Amino acid sequence: QVQLEESGGGLVQAGGSLRLSCAASGRIFNTYTTGWFRRAPGKEREFVARILWSGGRTYYADSADSVKGRFTISRDNAKNTVYLQMNSLKPEDTAVYYCAASDNNYAGPSVNDYNYWGQGTQVTVSS
Repeated sequence: QVQLEESGGGLVQAGGSLRLSCAASGRIFNTYTTGWFRRAPGKEREFVARILWSGGRTYYADSADSVKGRFTISRDNAKNTVYLQMNSLKPEDTAVYYCAASDNNYAGPSVNDYNYWGQGTQVTVSS
């Protein structure tokens, strides 16, 4: 079992930055693909970014409100922690952000690919 706990959310003005952290406990964290998802008000949970255990390759959402170029996912295996650095934040980035982990190194952008989830942390971007 893996337990995930997010932190770092809050209220920020448009153009500002936040860094989310996801601390893991339980089984060895670096054997998992880890990702960040978000759920905006009235919308379904959507993929933001993921990082593979093998090689540390990263992937980002390609949606219209893409985070690519603004958000960076990284991990510190020694600390069992995954980070999401969010820069140039926009009001449409407002959402609850969730950390997720999968024991499948080929886990993709689907919520169904992940079997461990944190409780989420609220990010609010004011205009």
